[in-house]
Amino acid sequence: MHPITPCLWFDSQAEQAAELYVSLFPGARRLSTTLYPEGAPGLAGSVMLVDIELNGSPLQLLNGGPLFPFTEAISLVATVETQDEIDRLWDGLIDDGGQPSQCGWLKDRFGVSWQVVPAGLQEMAADPERFARGMQAVLGMTKLDIAQINAAADAR
Repeated sequence: MHPITPCLWFDSQAEQAAELYVSLFPGARRLSTTLYPEGAPGLAGSVMLVDIELNGSPLQLLNGGPLFPFTEAISLVATVETQDEIDRLWDGLIDDGGQPSQCGWLKDRFGVSWQVVPAGLQEMAADPERFARGMQAVLGMTKLDIAQINAAADAR
């Protein structure tokens, strides 16, 4: 069986989204581009699908038209190790029209919701009291700050 691949429905910006996502994730790559054939709902010869790989995970981007816009009900989670990685991804994803939200969430310029979170939060969850204090700090943030989260988690 093949891996399960999420498919994101864009109006017409699948190629631009693929370029942005592949540029932001080290080792990411564009796998294939499929054009609309004659007789399909889209314009024949225009880009229908772009398949990419981000951090080893497949992702399919579909140009399906304006019928189904993105909502926060679905988000992509980018778990990173360092503050530099948080800053780079966050800034790259909100660049050119994206919108910051709270608790490490944002929308990129295409309307796709992302969570940019440090790997340490998963480890912190092993200690419920420490995790509760760290999460209280997260609730007051937009872009997450690892040092502030750790300081709050370690406070007594």
